[in-house]
Amino acid sequence: MELNRKQFKHSFRGKELVLETSKLVGQANASVFGSYNGNTVLVTVVMSKEDANKDYLPLVVDYEERFYAVGKILGSRFMRREGRPSEAAILSGRVIDRTIRPLFDQRMRREIQVAVTILEMADLEDLDFLSLVTASAALATSNVPWGGPVAGVSANSEGFKAFVAGTDERINMIELEGVGAKESDVVSSFEQAQKEIGALIDFQNKLVKEIGQKKEKVALAEIDADLAKKVRDFLKNKLEEAVYNKKKSEQYAKIGELKEFLKTHLIGDGVEPSSLGVVEHLFEEEIDKLVHKKILEEEKRPDGRKLDEVRELHAELGMLKRTHGSALFIRGDTQALVVTTLATPGTEQLVETIEFSGKRRFMLHYNFPPYSTGEIGRFGAPGRREIGHGALAEKALRGLVPPQAEFPYTIRVVSEILSSNGSSSMATVCGASLSLMEAGVPLKQPVAGIAMGLMIDDKGDKYKVLTDIQGPEDHYGDMDFKVAGTKDGVTAIQMDVKINGITPKMLADGLAQAKKARLEILEVMNKAIAAPKKEVSDYAPKILILQIRPDQIGQVIGSGGKVINDIIDRTGASIDIEEDGKVFIGAIDKAAAES
Repeated sequence: MELNRKQFKHSFRGKELVLETSKLVGQANASVFGSYNGNTVLVTVVMSKEDANKDYLPLVVDYEERFYAVGKILGSRFMRREGRPSEAAILSGRVIDRTIRPLFDQRMRREIQVAVTILEMADLEDLDFLSLVTASAALATSNVPWGGPVAGVSANSEGFKAFVAGTDERINMIELEGVGAKESDVVSSFEQAQKEIGALIDFQNKLVKEIGQKKEKVALAEIDADLAKKVRDFLKNKLEEAVYNKKKSEQYAKIGELKEFLKTHLIGDGVEPSSLGVVEHLFEEEIDKLVHKKILEEEKRPDGRKLDEVRELHAELGMLKRTHGSALFIRGDTQALVVTTLATPGTEQLVETIEFSGKRRFMLHYNFPPYSTGEIGRFGAPGRREIGHGALAEKALRGLVPPQAEFPYTIRVVSEILSSNGSSSMATVCGASLSLMEAGVPLKQPVAGIAMGLMIDDKGDKYKVLTDIQGPEDHYGDMDFKVAGTKDGVTAIQMDVKINGITPKMLADGLAQAKKARLEILEVMNKAIAAPKKEVSDYAPKILILQIRPDQIGQVIGSGGKVINDIIDRTGASIDIEEDGKVFIGAIDKAAAES
């Protein structure tokens, strides 16, 4: 059978990238097999035939891991197959989604699914690079209207490792983890990455020229010009008073009231009730225009702050008395209660995925309950957003947590978002740093985070960087740029945009303004606690460390665990023994551990 295989090859960092198309997966709109450095992925693109009854672009990216990709049979004894996606899979899927989504026309209402299936995995470091470039090639060569291609590359330097993605001219997605990375080094590294991204896009354009399908003409959600004029005329001289309000509750109340007045007025003017969904969209569009205009032309923010001004801050320790460490961090209307729990080494999380098999000693979990935004909703397992925010905060702190040899505890941090109005993930970073220090975890340095925003004109030339975005700035702004770090440098960056991307100059300006804000926040945090406590909480277990020869491990454990279990039963202590002969003895107090 002739499968009409076509391979396209490109040399990238000394290795061969291969993208292959064929008659396989013939019922999808497009499919591409990608291979690089022992990794192989399949990316498929499917678009529905009809519009969905939704008021947003219904795009979904699914990242599917397969155990056979690493030659293992994983899962529990009772479930030897893939189930829910791992956290790593969710985060990789988000990287692709965040890169490709801004390049779709947001007026599209066709359902689009991009599915990435990992078929072979030899090198984890190259998997995001391969998955994204293959997804981009599949979209670019499909009949689905899209503004790509895009590509992403690792951009590592002294003090940090990063993955940067975008178009041939601008960066539109960043993930960075570091320990005291210098802002200037970050910008320089990303400028070099932009050149590599450009070469990968040139490679993809050759595919498009040779095998690209004609893009389908898709109906877009168009707005009736007469209705749009009626909305604009009514809102003129009324909208600014509602939007420009320092208090979130009053702002939301006035906006809601004005929206209802608008609907009542339009119905009285002969507009059909069935058109009110479109009116909602027009109302949002007018707020977007107003916020952009006021910031770009007058540097006037909805809550009256200066462009580089941080909202009122509050840092408080010990709100919960019986936990091992707790802190309350508040920035404006955003409130995070962060709790630290310390436990013995035996409580480490066992992780077994295609990317990693081992133990996880430091965990940070983020909870975003519906009451934090004054809404009613479900409680339960964390969603993709919660997993992503928790992973970002964990990344910001991970490099500053002491190794097990210095601090033998397993550490779990949980952030409860009590109220949210802008960057609860960065409030989590601040609260977690405080909570860890209050728990007696010897962090190398305190860490703070801040969310930066961007307002840019239609031409993409004039822009303003905003510090500590909230409310309308977060919702209608063009960039969500989260930066965490110490007084010495950056520990984490995450960036998403709603535009094609940002330039190195915009990046440099954002980092400089973020540093100023970070130092201000650290000053407030240091007043609450300047250094980690010398002792852990009375409620935390106490751990003693002994060293025995590896050949003595069997004697300590005893036949069938008889000796070690007898010690545990008599003392109530927990005992964990490492392969190198290190013994961790945990008990409710030091005396019990020594006994």
